[in-house]
Amino acid sequence: MSDTTRRDRPDQTEQGGLTRRDFVGMSIAAGVVAAAGVPSAAEKVTEAHVAIKTADGECDAFFAHPATGKHAAVIIWADAFGLRPALMEMARRLAASGYAVLAPNPFYRVTKAPGIDTAHFSFQNTADRARLGTLMGSVTGAGAAERDAEAFVAFLDKQPSVDTKKKIGVQGYCMGGPLTVRTAAHLPARIGAGASFHGGGLVTKETSSPHLLAPRIKARMYFGIAGNDDAQQPEAKTVLKDSFAAAKVPVEVEVYTSAHGWCMVDMPAEKDKPIYNKPDAEKAWAKLEALYKTALV
Repeated sequence: MSDTTRRDRPDQTEQGGLTRRDFVGMSIAAGVVAAAGVPSAAEKVTEAHVAIKTADGECDAFFAHPATGKHAAVIIWADAFGLRPALMEMARRLAASGYAVLAPNPFYRVTKAPGIDTAHFSFQNTADRARLGTLMGSVTGAGAAERDAEAFVAFLDKQPSVDTKKKIGVQGYCMGGPLTVRTAAHLPARIGAGASFHGGGLVTKETSSPHLLAPRIKARMYFGIAGNDDAQQPEAKTVLKDSFAAAKVPVEVEVYTSAHGWCMVDMPAEKDKPIYNKPDAEKAWAKLEALYKTALV
């Protein structure tokens, strides 16, 4: 494992030399900790910033796992804002529950993490939206996620903290939803559970639509759909249910009342209206943990 930083989960922040971005990032992370509600009895977590060789280059990633023992592994596909403090805190929280968690920078072909500064991003800004589109295109293109998934699983299976006898879980947010489905379909022998939260483009008219991959999947699946996404495409939930049922893949599809992005504590407000919804985010987290307890065996 190639580390740029490795340490046990600290109880206090080191002092000195903070840039404004560092300060913003730490503030976001602190907010995530409060929102996450990690139990005090959680396992001690070891974390590292790692570099993973892929078919397309070198991916910077965040790896967190319990300090001792072997555990089922999990891959987190980020939303369109990529790897950042909010995603790393999710990885820590999941690791504290007993999983070896890899959160890769999905945009490594274009930039090191973080690819987008959420503190200054605006959906109303044309340049911001264009930047987002370029980053997303680097991983959503044909074959990119599949090549990355192979590298991520290979990395995890070499780690002493990973129990290779257990299946791997994959979870994704926004654009990470389709990437979760593609990962489960590409590596059915290793992926035992997949969860998509406010995933975008899960059901399309294209021959590459993620829902058409259901027959290739052996994992137990969960889809949490945002209320406004359901309003725009009400047939998607039924298509997902029917597609996975026809393929005899265990699946749960659930519509939340919250808006697209509700799981992300640092999601920029849209038209001055907050998107993050703590009660629904906690409900989604409980669904995730229940899924993993059932399927990652």
